[in-house]
This record gives sequence, C-alpha cells and structure tokens, in this order.
Amino acid sequence: MSHSEFSDATKVIKTTTKPDPATGALNTPIQLSSTFVQPDLDHFGKYDYTRSGNPTRDVLEDSIAALEHGTRGFAFATGMAAISTAFLTLHQGDHVIVTKDVYGGTFRLVTQILPNYGIDYTFVDCGDKTALEAAFKPNTKVVYIETPSNPTLKVTAIRQVVTVAHAHDALVFADNTFMTPIFQKPLDLGADLVLHSGTKFLAGHSDILAGLIVTKTKKLGDAVYFIQNAMGATLGISDCWLLLRGIKTLGVRVKAEADSALTLAKWFQEQPLVTKVNYPGLVGFDGHDVQFSQATSGGAVLSFDVGSEDNVRRLVQDLKIPVFSVSLGAVETILSYPPKMSHAEMSAEERHACGISDGLLRLSVGVEDVDDLKADFAQAFAKIEREQPTH
Repeated sequence: MSHSEFSDATKVIKTTTKPDPATGALNTPIQLSSTFVQPDLDHFGKYDYTRSGNPTRDVLEDSIAALEHGTRGFAFATGMAAISTAFLTLHQGDHVIVTKDVYGGTFRLVTQILPNYGIDYTFVDCGDKTALEAAFKPNTKVVYIETPSNPTLKVTAIRQVVTVAHAHDALVFADNTFMTPIFQKPLDLGADLVLHSGTKFLAGHSDILAGLIVTKTKKLGDAVYFIQNAMGATLGISDCWLLLRGIKTLGVRVKAEADSALTLAKWFQEQPLVTKVNYPGLVGFDGHDVQFSQATSGGAVLSFDVGSEDNVRRLVQDLKIPVFSVSLGAVETILSYPPKMSHAEMSAEERHACGISDGLLRLSVGVEDVDDLKADFAQAFAKIEREQPTH
C-alpha cells in the first residue's frame, strides 16, 4: 500500500513519522541550522539557507500536503502570515471576493492592508449564489471562503462557490481551520488553495503559533513559495517539530472533541437561558445538509447566545472547567467572547449584521469529560437564572 491509499487515521502517523536514515531515530530530527555547507563552487545541495528550506520543515509541509490531497504544503510563523501570503499572490488592480462571515484578523487584513497595495475587495454571503454572481468584476481573481465560519458556524457550499468562481476564471481559497483535513478536504471539492491556523486543532495544545497553506497546482505552489522565501515568514524549526507531534494525535483528538461538541450543542438547545445555538452538526441547523455533503462532521466548535453581555459576564465568572481565552482547537475547552476578542476589529453594526450578537459566546470543546462540562454549565446557568428579575 502507498501512503495515498491509507486512511487519514493512518496517514497522520505515517506522514509525520520519518525515521532518520543516518541514525534510525524514530522522530524527525530537529535541524537547528540556519545554513548548510555546500560541496563546491559549482554544485549546491538541496538546502542552503533555512528560510529557503529545512529538512524538518519539509516533513511538516509534506505531511499537510498529503493530508489535504494537495501538491505542495507551506509552513508559516502564524496563521495570519499564511493568510497574508495567500492574498499576496494577488497583484495591484486585482479584486477579491471575501465571505461575509470571516475571522476578524482576515477582516482587518482585507479592509486595512490590501487597499494599500491596490487590491480591492467585496464582502458577500458566498452561500447566496445570486449575490456571489453579482459580486464579480472583470478584475476578480480570488474568492476567499471560510466554512464553517467563525464564530456563527455559517456553512458555505464549497462546490457551488468553485463552480461560480472558476466560470469567472477566479481561484477559490478556503480556510479549513475549523474542520481540519480529518473532516473536510476543500481541494477535493475543487478549491485551489487551503489555509490553516496550525495554532489551533493541528497543533492542539495551545503551545505554538503556526500557519499552513496547501496548493492544488504546482503553478500556484510556486507563487506561494516565492512569496514565502522572499518575505521570510517561515515557521521556526522547533515549532515545526512540535506541530508534527500535534498532528500525530489529530485524528483521535478532533473526533472525540466533535462527539462532545454535538452532545453539548443538543443540551444547550434545551437550556432556557440559551436563545440560539450555532452548530452544523445539529439536524435543524441551517446548512446542516450542505455541511454533511462536503464534510464528515460538524466539528468541535459551536457558538451559543445567552441573551446579553451581562449574562456573558456572569457566566464567565461562574464556570470552572472552560478557560476564558482567545483561540480554539486545543485539548482544553476554551470559551471566547467574539465581540471583544476575535471580532473586536468590527464595529457593533458590522458584527450584528454578521449575526455576532452581544450575547454570543464561542465554545471550542476539548477532551474533558462531557458530563463534567454539562454539569459545569448547568450550575453556572442556574446561578444566572436565579438572579434574573421576575416579572
């Protein structure tokens, strides 16, 4: 059997475990060298300077490319470095369409930095085919999607976006951070480039920052590599090794976390304090059918509304298990408040237009016992309900 025939559960192990041919060491050696000796003036080896290539980083980049079914992978210092590099494949005078529901850091990049380089943008609901079609201009080069979206978990039909974009000679870039290649493979659905904040589920332990890109074609891969090498925002070698270690347990982690997320989402629906639950794994959720036509799970992230910022403040104070923090995708359950964290760059009007209400919380479910999590939320909800004024 070749590696391409393995299931993802096996592939995460086989692509990240590359024994050292010199010593037989099971784990990939950490090549902490900025430069490499060359044989002579007329012959140069594969490696010359670590910004341009490093054996440890190569294993990581090959691994994510294999998991996403792409031709080439790239590792960056942060998720935003990866996203910035993807957008920098555009040129002055180009136009990009960006999904309306997008991570706050991407929103900031698109609205405050790209215009400085003469790159225009339009935000649109990419799940609305008519609106998407209307957003195209003669100079549109890329449609950028994030599905499910952060933090409302809005699902975008990747195949539909691909069909529309390619008909207009535009590429599709997809942020696959929430799903990981275990649950969703955008390149298989026609996308041209996939992005990850490797900080999140791929690393899985809240201990490094990392970004990853996988391209479908060699041509696009060459363009990404040129920018990566020219600008130098590569992932440090020790962090490459830590990310490789994280990916080894990716399959078992995200499946356990997703199972707990579904259990919690169903339970939240039954709680009087919760006015809305956003989770594509719920049968009644708008986008559920599309989600399971292109992914195998609802994932490990959900969001829910407790009605007001005041209730959010009380809940955060009373919970014992979830950590209240930015970020997501770790073994510990993380509770975040998007209006003041991931989407703080947006105005209240912009947030509300995207469904990010003042009472919305995002929950990244970890590997703790799900019954303990339910009990913790139950006691916190009960305290708030007891303090609510009666009418």
